[in-house]
Amino acid sequence: PDLLYYFPNYTILDMARFYAHIYPQWNEARFFELAGVFGIELKRRVKTLSKGMQRQVAFWLGLALMPDLMILDEPLDGLDPVMRQKVKQLIFQDVAERQMTVIVSSHNLRELEDICDHIGILHQGSLLLQKDLDDLKADVHKIQVAFSGEIPPALLQDLPALHREKRGSVLILIVRGPYEKIFKQIQSYRPAILDVLPLTLEEIFIYEMGDNGYEIKNILD
Repeated sequence: PDLLYYFPNYTILDMARFYAHIYPQWNEARFFELAGVFGIELKRRVKTLSKGMQRQVAFWLGLALMPDLMILDEPLDGLDPVMRQKVKQLIFQDVAERQMTVIVSSHNLRELEDICDHIGILHQGSLLLQKDLDDLKADVHKIQVAFSGEIPPALLQDLPALHREKRGSVLILIVRGPYEKIFKQIQSYRPAILDVLPLTLEEIFIYEMGDNGYEIKNILD
């Protein structure tokens, strides 16, 4: 959330003591270990800190709870690039060492691409897509192809595209399917230029949402 709640006059240490009383799994050793990572004075009142520093305190306290499940909403908003990387590494560490599960809600798809291994796309309360990230990225491709002469009509019949656009002599296709099969199909027509590029999660999102009012042309920029 944009507004994190802390007791008005509590310092970071006061919040830690409060958490220790209400959460049985609170790990004090982890809390003081993380103090060296975040580097914020324990006696600072949380409400006097900047938005980014309050976000750091939220991660600091949350990770010291040693949760089995961590639910995050726009988690890295307000953090500088160095701290973003530190926080991601701490999350990765808990996932690897303690098998912690993390559920992240975010509009920053590049951020999700770095953190998550399973993706769901929600639109107006409906789940449009749910898939392993690697499988999702391996299934949709951006193809740039050019021929010395005219584009073979049979190519477009053999390779139904989700979207296509011609830019000069270059034909740009968005195609779903196995990489090797697509590459061999196009190569059989002896193109002068052939590039098969994996799409980013952001581009895949724009394509999948194309029928819901998003600009599909942006996927090609």
